[in-house]
Parts: sequence; structure tokens; C-alpha cells
Amino acid sequence: MDTKPAGQGTSQPGTSQPGTSQPGTAQQSGARPAEALAMLNSLGNTPGWRSYKARFVTDQGRVVDTGNGRISHSEGQGYGMLLAVAAGDRDAFQRIWNWTRANLMVRDDALLAWRWEPDKRPAVADMNDATDGDILVAWALAEAAEGWSDEGYRLASRRIAVDIARRTVLFRSEGLPLLLPAMSGFSAEERSDGPVINLSYWVFPAFPRLAGVAPEFEWSRLSAVGQELTLRARFGAAQLPTEWISMRGGQPQPATGFAPHFSYNAVRLPLYLAMAGITERTYYEPLLKLWAEPDPAGLPIIDTASDAVAGRMGEPGYAAIPALAACAVSGTPLPAGLSDPVPNENYYPATLHLLALTATNMRYRSCLGR
Repeated sequence: MDTKPAGQGTSQPGTSQPGTSQPGTAQQSGARPAEALAMLNSLGNTPGWRSYKARFVTDQGRVVDTGNGRISHSEGQGYGMLLAVAAGDRDAFQRIWNWTRANLMVRDDALLAWRWEPDKRPAVADMNDATDGDILVAWALAEAAEGWSDEGYRLASRRIAVDIARRTVLFRSEGLPLLLPAMSGFSAEERSDGPVINLSYWVFPAFPRLAGVAPEFEWSRLSAVGQELTLRARFGAAQLPTEWISMRGGQPQPATGFAPHFSYNAVRLPLYLAMAGITERTYYEPLLKLWAEPDPAGLPIIDTASDAVAGRMGEPGYAAIPALAACAVSGTPLPAGLSDPVPNENYYPATLHLLALTATNMRYRSCLGR
């Protein structure tokens, strides 16, 4: 299993069939669905985007993870496509989408192989998917379809969304619908503590868009459950979610076989909440406490079992996430130094930084001082 810090270490071998994913009838959680806002041109063709494109997007459209051996993955392709829409850069979007189709859409379904390694042949050695990457690509296509009035993008988004729902979402008539991190490796049949989830794979701002292209599935219900679980899956004295969570028996617990850390995956939770326009303080409270005193060494990685600091997310782009959370909850202005990404940081913090700026431009412009 890949354990890299880029939020993409999802693929775990397994052979069981995924759970049935028919729309369920259980009562909806009290959480509300996110409101969709058009992403096109929300970031603009800024120096930050142009630098990002030059450093991480090849001429062929491959998004390069510079912090992880220069591999590419479905997550990165989806993020690149989203940022291209936000920048209004259709040429870059099309190049990234073309590369994604040619190199990652190699399965028997509409989902994407999660990892592509430039120095190996075959470059795709693991045919498992990563559900967050699938969601990000489908979301980006839906945004592009609306922004550029392209039916082809909408149909492509629909194909992926339908297979996400059918193959990775456990819609159940009793109990909570759950989003599996991949088709293989995380179900109750494959793990003694399964099903195992990763809350950062609930990409809250994507669900209204997926409902637009695949309305036969209960995306709002899935979103509501994810919001509910952000309140329930809080561990240790700091009351933080771990990266990997067991839902065996319906009560969230840190999953076995994984470090019980709040780390590079889970840091995306407040990003997605804020991008979806979810601003209620209760969803962010433990994180606001964790980040109340900025540390120049970077955001802390917390071991929820010992409550110790297990490391730091040191690159400056990560600081955009606490700034966005404070903005969404309290209207706190973003620090002036966060207006543009740092030129020499790696793909993942640079991506989160640009997404945070996109969210601020879309929903929280007062935090920009304009």
C-alpha cells in the first residue's frame, strides 16, 4: 500500500465484489446539502495558476506529483482539471482530460486506475481505483460542461458518476450510506474491521454537481452522512479524525493497520467543507483549536492515540487551509502572504493552496479584503 503524504494512498489489493449501491430509504441526516456555485473563472488566469501549470502540468496533460517520485494519479488529474476550470483555461483542461482518458481510464468500467508511474512498464500496475480521484474528475467534467456548455463533458461526467455510485458507494436500506475509498480492499468482506472509510474522500462541493449528472442516486444523503461523520469521528484529546476509520458496527473508530494520525489526508476536510459553503463552527471546532497558534514549522500531524505531535506539514501552502477555515467560520481575512503560492513548493501543498484561493474567490471574497 502506498503511504505517501499526498492524500492518495488508497490502493489496497482485494478481490471481493463491492457492495450493492441502490438508492436507500433511510432517514436523511439533519445536515444540509451543499449549494453549488459555478467554478469557471473563479480563480482566473493568475500568476499562481500559470506557475502551477508550468511546474506540474506537462505538455501532454500529465499532472506530476513532485513530492512522490513524479508519479501521476487520478487525484492529481482531477485537481488539475478543476483548477483549469477555475482559471478559465480550456486548453489546459482538455490536455489534462485527454491524458487522463488515455492513461488512467483503462479499467473495464468508467472508473480510473489510481496510479501511473513514469519509470515502470506497465505504468499502471495496480488497476484498483481511488474514489476521491474518480469524484474529482467527474466533478471537474461537470463544472466544465456547465461553464463551457459542452455536452460531451457532461456525458463523460455522468458515466463516471454512475459507476462511483454503483461500485464504491454502499447505499443501504438500513444504516448509513458509506463511501468506500476504492472498489477493492476496504469492504466488510475484505477487512475484519471493515468497512473502512476515509473522510477526506467525501468531496462535499462535488456532490451537488454529481446529482446534476446522475440524479437517480442520493448524493445529498451521502453528503449529509459525511457531514455527520465529521462530528462523530473525533478521537483523542484533540478530538480529531484519523485518516482511516473503521465503521464496523456503525461506530467510528481508528482503523487497524493504519497509524491513528490526523495528517495529510484529513487536512482536506475543512477545505471541502468550506468549498461547499458549510460554515457552521461545530464542523471546524477541533481544527480551529489545533491551529489557533500558528507554528512556523508547519501544521502538526497529530497521533490521536497518544495526543503527541507526530510530524509537521511544513510547506507553506498547507497554511492556506487554516486560513480558509477561519475565513469561512468567522470572516477572518486571509494573511497577505497567502495571495500567491510559493514558487518552489511541491504539487500537493501548491494544489491545496490554489483550491483554497478558489474557494475564497467563490464564496468568501470579503476575506480577501476586496
